[in-house]
Amino acid sequence: MKLSIIVPVYNMASDQKLEYCMDSLVNQTVEDYEIIAVDDCSTDNSFAVLQDYERRFPDKIRAIHSEVNRHQGGAKNIGLRIAQGDWIGFVDSDDWIAPDMYRKLIERAEATGADLVGCDYCLTDEHSMKVGQIVPNNKKEQSGILDAQKRKSLILDGGSLVVKIFRRSMIMENELWFPEDIFYEDNALGNSYFVLAKHFEYIEEPLYYYYQHDASTVHTISVKRCEDRMAAGRLMLEEARRHQYYDEYLTELEYSFTLLFYVNTLFTYMAGVDRVRYSFVKAIGREMRQTFSDFEKNPYYRERTHAEEQKLIRMQQRSTLFFILYYKLLWAYRKWRKAHQK
Repeated sequence: MKLSIIVPVYNMASDQKLEYCMDSLVNQTVEDYEIIAVDDCSTDNSFAVLQDYERRFPDKIRAIHSEVNRHQGGAKNIGLRIAQGDWIGFVDSDDWIAPDMYRKLIERAEATGADLVGCDYCLTDEHSMKVGQIVPNNKKEQSGILDAQKRKSLILDGGSLVVKIFRRSMIMENELWFPEDIFYEDNALGNSYFVLAKHFEYIEEPLYYYYQHDASTVHTISVKRCEDRMAAGRLMLEEARRHQYYDEYLTELEYSFTLLFYVNTLFTYMAGVDRVRYSFVKAIGREMRQTFSDFEKNPYYRERTHAEEQKLIRMQQRSTLFFILYYKLLWAYRKWRKAHQK
């Protein structure tokens, strides 16, 4: 079999989100493929929807039900264990793809000998094939046989896993299983999926539709999700050590960890939770310094982190209490100014 498309599903039956995703998958123009849709113990009728598709498309769809909720990473692992395709693709169950996405990716792989091929995606808030805001997911210079410079670039700007195909043999040989029971599983494993490849090709075309709605992971803020992002950061470093690329790409990994574990988590937490806990903010700053004591000297951090964020991070490193008070005052002032500018 040429391709296995793995779709983790959890509570996506409302508003026909799941149907729109599945319709885009069953209508792919690539030949000889399977869709493995893994229901992650949904509490709605998502699995019934998948079973209906399996009845209607028995040659294409396998509907699997997990008795335990293991989050997207666990659902992906279930799919990986039974996948038969030479190539693996992942699709989130609230998104959809262009009819020729996988045909184009596989044709590029076969023409070049690549074991990793990606494209762009677009943002959309409506169920249609109208191309929304295009998000370039990679860079032209990353294409080709992967050397150290290209791998550094992929660690820094690898883009999303869902807009790519991966040779299944690479995944299995390197045992690239996703962490279970946490969100942000792609962040934990993404570097290994990129660095361990030998040849990457990039198609500059938005073939994936990333649906924007309030229930998606990136738009939902909670202490649990902040903790999961931190856990993903730790796992990212463990993966680099396990596959022995930690030392070679230490500068890039340090920045990636700083961004994932600390910068994004800190400001997401401060802006999104109902009650800020001093102990949480203190702990995250302390662990950041313990993991990489000189992270503020990292060249990527200095180049890519906004000056105001750097200022706030310096403040948090010196005094958590002062940082929290200052941040709250700054947030309140900005809300007041925005209200009075209308």
